[in-house]
Amino acid sequence: MRPVNTVTVALTGASGLPFGLSLIERLAESGRKVFVLYSQAAQIVARQEMDLAIPSRPADFALWLQQRTGAADGQIEVFGREEWFAPVASGSNPADAMVICPCSMGTLAAIANGMSDNLIERAADVSIKEGRKLVLVPRETPLSVIHLENMLRLARLGAVILPPVPAFYTKPQTLDDMIDFIVSRILDQLGIDNQLVARWGAPAPE
Repeated sequence: MRPVNTVTVALTGASGLPFGLSLIERLAESGRKVFVLYSQAAQIVARQEMDLAIPSRPADFALWLQQRTGAADGQIEVFGREEWFAPVASGSNPADAMVICPCSMGTLAAIANGMSDNLIERAADVSIKEGRKLVLVPRETPLSVIHLENMLRLARLGAVILPPVPAFYTKPQTLDDMIDFIVSRILDQLGIDNQLVARWGAPAPE
């Protein structure tokens, strides 16, 4: 697996914005460069789930994320849905990996069928064609045959399908504990060391 120094994180309109924002925070803490993409629906979900007003202007959102995560200047860059000159829009300058967290079924379907109508879809298409790591965190239940077939299609193309399914063997005590479990699994897929949760058969992290 190639070293992951730059990660694209896309936030879509599925439930589960706390996972995506926590992932961005952990990536920033690890010193990674982070490209953030987000949809208008993600802004609506953030307000509904977290009482957060995500800024509409990418530059304002980048500043908001920097202040939230303590990232260095320029460590987090945010791009709008139609910023076609963003690095992630081209195979000549893709990120080392991409995570869509949370991933709506609409976004998943578009990627599975090669659509590139916005920057999130285009960045995912680039990740697939360039053989880069693509992790999708779909949040929907129950799943229809259409959803399952789209996931299977993407899995066969090499994408990782990582539903945010909680584990209870870690004995979570808070909602943050459950979020950390999912974020830890995502970081594992990226090859990024973390001690967010106890490993199976290992003592709890201090």
